[in-house]
Amino acid sequence: MKRGVKARLLLPLMMLLNACVPASHSEVATRAVIADSTLPPMKQFAQARPTAPHVSNAALAEDFLDLSFRMESGRALPVLTRFEGPITLRVLGQPPATMGPDLARLLARLRREAGIELREVTGGEASITIQAVTRSQIRRLLPQAACFVVPNVSTLEEYRRTRRSPVTDWTRLTERRKLAIFLPNDVSPQESRDCLHEELAQALGPLNDLYRLPDSVFNDDNVHTVLTGFDMLVLRIYYDPALRSGMRREEVAARLPGILARVNPGGGTVTPRPDRATPQVWSRAIQTALGRDVSRNARLSAAHDALRIAQTQGWQDNRHAFSHYAMGRVTQMTDPVAAQTHYQMADALYARTPGTTLHRAYVATQRAGYAVTIGDGAGALAQIEPHLPIAEASENAALLATLMLLKAEALEIEGRGIEARRVRLDSIGWARYGFGPDWAVRAKLREIASLNPRNG
Repeated sequence: MKRGVKARLLLPLMMLLNACVPASHSEVATRAVIADSTLPPMKQFAQARPTAPHVSNAALAEDFLDLSFRMESGRALPVLTRFEGPITLRVLGQPPATMGPDLARLLARLRREAGIELREVTGGEASITIQAVTRSQIRRLLPQAACFVVPNVSTLEEYRRTRRSPVTDWTRLTERRKLAIFLPNDVSPQESRDCLHEELAQALGPLNDLYRLPDSVFNDDNVHTVLTGFDMLVLRIYYDPALRSGMRREEVAARLPGILARVNPGGGTVTPRPDRATPQVWSRAIQTALGRDVSRNARLSAAHDALRIAQTQGWQDNRHAFSHYAMGRVTQMTDPVAAQTHYQMADALYARTPGTTLHRAYVATQRAGYAVTIGDGAGALAQIEPHLPIAEASENAALLATLMLLKAEALEIEGRGIEARRVRLDSIGWARYGFGPDWAVRAKLREIASLNPRNG
């Protein structure tokens, strides 16, 4: 990652057994296409339902310091930086129609849950500028990024001019005064919203990601797509009156016990999580195993490396589980039985790790998809049903639609066609938010229907 850039990586988790996206169609979801669609209308989430974090104050202090004083690349940040005083925000470019409501809901949550007030402005300069640009504009600058945030600039053109200069170097900041977030405007509404949540959180607060955090967007596994209760707690700490820009790590560490006793009073009696540090070599292996534009042999080798490191480290947490998940993803096309073994092991590890219900829902799509392919409708339904409310509570429309479509095929296998059609129809509104344009929704419908041997 280039100096000065904090980006959300492209680490896709929603590939099923036979992902098939028609390359010939435009991926731009225009207002005209949506208006003329013959599909049911798009659904959107109305009410956030974050879960209150259950974390020890000792672990939370360590997490906060590691998030706040280091970048994802491993570079140390010498001092804490944040906005001091009123924070303004503006939106430039051509944002998708869904960004306005999604942004309004996020700003309300930040105000309510983190105590951070951001005021939207329409003219002049702003503390934070969100510029909606095309995906190709982002990838020309950062091929592996879905979106990113940069200090001391307001537009993409300004970033182009200054990206190799000290102006955009996070390590030189002593206080945040001006930042720009660059989001894609030609992706699905969910992808745009996911970028909005992660990049605005990092524009305001910590810049690092830690794989050890199971219930956070400050984690490059991309499992959580909207800010969690843990994330809001971290941001509340970041803007606590006892802290200020320019403080060094040891100064912040000295203030944290008092802050945490106030904002997380129950954390004093919670047992800290073991196995804290994550080696960079494991992080790189996971990113390669699940990355794009990487050969299958390279992905397989990286997945083996990640699993070996997890086992050598003795982890029994979400990182070990994620290593098995990566192995399943890499091997499912060539050895689906072996892949299912890895998914089962991932699920067992997640089941023993607090804060991983959403992770288990992702695993369930893989296990249920396989059950559908072998005609085991009852087995697929047993995998799917417990995770539908989790996907909805997590505001993950793509995951929710996928589970519902798998449920429809499982019901068809069980001879419950009327129920199947009702579930399939109900899923489409979520699919339109999660996957975007009509062609992408129809492709997902065909993809999952093709898993059912009765449709062969």
